This record gives sequence, structure tokens and C-alpha cells, in this order.
Amino acid sequence: MAAAQKARSKPATSATATWRDVTPARIVLIGGPEEYLGIRAMDRIRAQVRAAQPDVEITRLNAGSYEPGALAMNVSPSLFGESKLIEVESAEAMNDAFLADALKYLADPEPDAVLVVRHGGGVRGKKLLEAIKSAGWPVVDCQPLKKDAEKSAFVAAEFKAASRRIEPEAVHALVNAVGANLSELAAACSQLIADAATAVDTDMVDRYYGGRIEATAFKVADAALAGNGPLALSTLRHALATGADPVPLVAALAAKLRTVAKVAGAQGSSAQIARQLGMQPWLVEQAQRDVRRWTPEGLVRSIQVTAEADAQVKGLSRDPVYAVEHAVTVIATSVRRN
Repeated sequence: MAAAQKARSKPATSATATWRDVTPARIVLIGGPEEYLGIRAMDRIRAQVRAAQPDVEITRLNAGSYEPGALAMNVSPSLFGESKLIEVESAEAMNDAFLADALKYLADPEPDAVLVVRHGGGVRGKKLLEAIKSAGWPVVDCQPLKKDAEKSAFVAAEFKAASRRIEPEAVHALVNAVGANLSELAAACSQLIADAATAVDTDMVDRYYGGRIEATAFKVADAALAGNGPLALSTLRHALATGADPVPLVAALAAKLRTVAKVAGAQGSSAQIARQLGMQPWLVEQAQRDVRRWTPEGLVRSIQVTAEADAQVKGLSRDPVYAVEHAVTVIATSVRRN
């Protein structure tokens, strides 16, 4: 309890926090468009406040439909002395009444209250955001995890936080299978953490999530880049027959080829190349194994046919299925034969 009160008593020495390590303060700003990370940050603060003060009074306000005076009324000390936690949602749509009341409150925040403001992005309320940052209160930036390396780091951190092990190749397989949506990726991590008796490997990931289109797309790409045309085409045709969209299938081919091309032109150890390219070291090592199968001419030919297929499946062809099959065939037959 005393530690929590001390944490809330003054601005943090560092205004930057992450959703994993943010702690309660009189005012906390959770900004950025990634909704799932914003929810996790809010949940973390709420759990810490409740742990320190089980009878905390929690109030939720919507900044877009805010009524004048509501903030002051809800943070005011109660007769019974409970701590207050005020969670403000939709600050990116705040009305003028909330902006005025929040700026006024920022000048003299209540010592026994925690105010958490969730702002999803945009310029609305910029004056308030800048004021919170300038005052030194904790700010959590919730940006989308767009790169596979970021998603892989997220998965690894989820397992580390749960004191469970996952093999690097399994991390890659899981990101390929369910990485399009961060909340789904987190749910998949939770499921595997709960069910796995030992370290999670690629076989377990494939049993749970191998049927997802993202996983199937990368199976097609892996087989094509390995020169296994029959396997690549049979996997592709099965995916298409069960309703898969050609666009993500071509995207997987392009992603694998880009990785091989980047690594082919890089110098140094796998660790050095990983730092240069912002990739996971094990991904670099996998790409280095793939590079040995390729001549520069074969790689260029495969990249060109994939670019053509990408345009065709996005509207330039009346037969996108043929475009994907043609690209897979060219890639598989361009691999160097030893």
C-alpha cells in the first residue's frame, strides 16, 4: 500500500513506460492505436491499484460524451476515504468540456486518485497530451506490431512472463499462423502456455493452428523455395479448394523471397546480419540455408514472377488462381539443383 501511494505521489522520473511495466501514478496516459496493448496496459494498472487498495472505487468515463464537472465529482475524496481509479476512454474523440476539465485537473491532481486516459491516436486533445507529457507523468505508447520481428519478440515475452519455454522455430510458426491480429496471437500464446506440458515446438503449433490460412501460405512458400514443386502445388490447391484467398498466398511467397534476397546481399555473421536487417538471428540462419539453393538469376526470376502474380491477384487478371500456381511453379523450378 505504501509503495503504491509513493508511486502515485509525484510524476515518474522517466515519462516513458511500456504496457508491460507501467505502474500507477496520479495521471497515466495510454496512447496509440493498438487497442489490445491499450487494454493490457489498462488491465495492469487496474490490477496493481486493486492489489494495493482492494476497496478502490473505479469509475469509467467516456471523453466523447463527457458531462462538465464529472471528473471533479468522481475524484473528490469520499466520506469513507477509498482510493479512486478513474478510467477515461475515447480521449481521441474528447469534447471541449472534457478537455477543459482535464487541463484544470492536471494542474492539481488528487493525491489519492489515479486517472488513466486512453487516447487512440490523432490530433484531437493534443494540448492535453502535451501537457501530461511535459508534466512528467507516465506515458505508454501502444503502436501496432507490424514487423514479424516485433511479433516474435511479443510471443517470446509472453512465454517468458509465464515462465514457459517455446522453441525459436515454434515462435516463427506461431507468428505465421495467427500473427495478423495481435489479440488472436496473444490468445494463442495463452492457450499453448496453458496446455503444453513441455517446451512448445513446431509440431504443437501445427496441431493447434496449422489449418489457419497464414500457416498454409507459409507452408506453400517453404515448399516452393525448397524446390519441392509437387508439395507446394498440392498444398496450394488444397488451400484454394477450401476457400483461401490468393492474395495472402502470394504475400507469403514475396515475404520469403525478400528475406532470402536481403540475406544474400549481406555480409557478416548471422548475428551481425540480424542486427543490420532488424531480423531474428534464427530467421537469418534459415535464410542463409535457403540462399545456398539459389543462383542470382533464379532469385531475380522468382521475385519478378511473384511481383507479377501479386498484381494479377489484386485485379489485373481474370484468373488469379492460375497466377499463383504459375508463380509457385516458376519458383520451385528456379531452385538450384545439386
